[in-house]
Amino acid sequence: MRLTVATSDKLWLAALNVAPFALLSILFAVCRFSFGYLVGFYFFTMLMGYLWLLPLSTFSYDHLVAYASAFTSGLAFLFPAMLASIPARQRFVLSEAGFRRLLTCILVFAAATVGVGALYNVRLVGISEIYNFRNQLEFPAWLSYGLGATSNVLLPFAFAFFVVEGAKWRAGLCLLLLFIFYPITLSKLSLFAPVWLILLAVASRGFTARTAVTLSLLVPILFGIVLARLFDLNAISYQQFIAYFSLVNFRMIALTSSALDFYNDFFAHHDLTWFCQVNVLKSFIDCPYREPLAIVMQNAYNVGNFNASLFATEGIASVGVILAPLAAFICGLVVAVGNSASSGLPSRFVLLSAGVLPQIFLNVSLTVTFVTNGAALLFILWYMTPRTLFGKKA
Repeated sequence: MRLTVATSDKLWLAALNVAPFALLSILFAVCRFSFGYLVGFYFFTMLMGYLWLLPLSTFSYDHLVAYASAFTSGLAFLFPAMLASIPARQRFVLSEAGFRRLLTCILVFAAATVGVGALYNVRLVGISEIYNFRNQLEFPAWLSYGLGATSNVLLPFAFAFFVVEGAKWRAGLCLLLLFIFYPITLSKLSLFAPVWLILLAVASRGFTARTAVTLSLLVPILFGIVLARLFDLNAISYQQFIAYFSLVNFRMIALTSSALDFYNDFFAHHDLTWFCQVNVLKSFIDCPYREPLAIVMQNAYNVGNFNASLFATEGIASVGVILAPLAAFICGLVVAVGNSASSGLPSRFVLLSAGVLPQIFLNVSLTVTFVTNGAALLFILWYMTPRTLFGKKA
């Protein structure tokens, strides 16, 4: 982060920045739970963080224009993502027996993917060491897609159904397979996804899906704040404080907001991509950047591989701050397709099967989320799922 000292004047300005956007929280009080609700709440929190940090930014781009763009982009995304939900007419539905066979196939496919992935890499290293090795990983393209779709969509999807059905052993097997992805991919998401899904399962059992979504983000943030206070009181060591705070409050939350600051600064002074970062389009249009945007940002700011959400990639980087709200609106419509595909399914099942995706949405572009990380596949699975399996729960 490139921030100035947080004086009282700056903090007042930050609070004034956030206050109007915070009124959008009314949407989360009145809207029903949906896939768009889940993703929207995480994006809402991310944008709140950016608007708070904006007065503290030391970058020289036009902060007023960036504020208006971020505010409008949030509106443009949230309204279709949360309010558009036209039930999809299921023209192809699996039979109940066929669906259960599909779940078995998912477990077999996941085990096979783990086995093949292990042929390319298996390293048991600590979280602090993964970046020393992750850049050395080289998987074939087909295996990269398989690893992403299996760990982010297929196993959470199977886990969700087994939890709703009460098949504890099979749900546990899903979590075990998911954990094994960590030494192969060296991804923090794979390491913490099993714990995350367990927490979501517990929260969604005791609370409504909407409340569980709120708790899934606010409780980890609050715990980090409590640790910070305990550190100030010398009740815990710096190592105990920073181990959690740097991973959750900083990496999971604050850095996703700060990414908008970096992308606004970079693309205020450099050419826009006009979506040339999408591999399919790169072959047909000229691109001012040969490397992925994460590498471009790393080279420019020396901040590591700096991926960012659709608001930064499909928005700021691709079309600039003026047209970013239009890009956000289109992305909101795409997310709303998930609302339609999952209509008629139990809220708890939708929440758990999509439980890993919000963190992915916060950190990579929409195209990468849908293709590489399998969100499009989840929409198809939801669409084909027989609603009769859930009876009155649907």
